[in-house]
Amino acid sequence: MAITMTQAASDRVRAFLDNRGKGIGLRLGVRTSGCSGMAYVIEFADELQEGDQVFEYDDVKVIVDGKSLLYLEGTELDFVKEGLNEGFQFNNPNVSSECGCGESFNV
Repeated sequence: MAITMTQAASDRVRAFLDNRGKGIGLRLGVRTSGCSGMAYVIEFADELQEGDQVFEYDDVKVIVDGKSLLYLEGTELDFVKEGLNEGFQFNNPNVSSECGCGESFNV
């Protein structure tokens, strides 16, 4: 399995990287946080680190550290617009429950 992206997410990441003017891709991860235990982390990646796994979709690199990959394996990253709100959405098959506010999850 791998980390995948929808076309909307790929287009948005590419636009962010172009506007930023540097970076090799998008780094995804998880951290302990929130009422359900884990929270997603999204940041730009300027370099690879030891143990990183790289997934590529439509020339956009998604970089995940080995520890986070345990929780993100099989996840699809999407970018959605709903009214005035827009943002990245994780379609993670490993999630067993989420908090009511949607900020954290449990596997």
